[in-house]
Amino acid sequence: MNDVLQTRTEDGVLEVTLDRPPANAIDLATSREMGRIFAAFRDDADLRAAIVRTEGDKFFCAGWDLKAAAAGDAVDGDYGVGGFGGLQELPGLNKPVVAAVHGMAVGGGFELALSCDLVYASDASRFGLPEINAGTLADAATIKLPKRMPYHVAMELLLTGRWMSAAEAARWGVVNEVLPDEETVRARAWETARLLASGPPLVFAAIKETARAAESLRFQEAMDLVTNSELQTVARLYTSEDNLEGFRAFAEKRKPVWKGR
Repeated sequence: MNDVLQTRTEDGVLEVTLDRPPANAIDLATSREMGRIFAAFRDDADLRAAIVRTEGDKFFCAGWDLKAAAAGDAVDGDYGVGGFGGLQELPGLNKPVVAAVHGMAVGGGFELALSCDLVYASDASRFGLPEINAGTLADAATIKLPKRMPYHVAMELLLTGRWMSAAEAARWGVVNEVLPDEETVRARAWETARLLASGPPLVFAAIKETARAAESLRFQEAMDLVTNSELQTVARLYTSEDNLEGFRAFAEKRKPVWKGR
């Protein structure tokens, strides 16, 4: 699997590269290994942020490997601890993840990008959900996309399977920034990931857990969880050394030193 998934660690950042020609499609074995990699990232206190990228110019990721499915991989098979692609169902992933998209993000490949917290894309990138043309459901995208962009635009993409350019994706807020090419996308992803890795990890964890919890709650219900410290990450943050360090650094007019405790 080392030739399919490569990892690089630097400055508290984990970069995961999927290299599975010709289209970076994901089969069950690859998905399970991606889940193991991201679970290890989640549990490693020395790693603060991650980047997801792929090799090749044409495809970021073509999603589910239909050839593997034809050879026996079950659509409802074991995708691993993180669900398809290792990210979209990984429990307790409270660290920021950046997607560096270059090429076509198709079906599950689009969903892989949606599973990240920040998305940078090259100008040549395109996004599509062609599952409708195969008579099946883009399940994670159907749940996530109407919450990330205007409902009617999301439904158009889901119901027609049309392509969306990187520029349009940025216009609707699905992509943070469009850059000229793969090299600048990767550089921007690393710049952002290093910035995040230098930030307060306990605050990032509280942000991610609060955002997840709030998706299914009314505003006041979510606020009550936070103000009553009923979320584990919030309770930990409010009683942490880092919380006091932030206040002290502000009062002393210096940069805070985050320890993650």
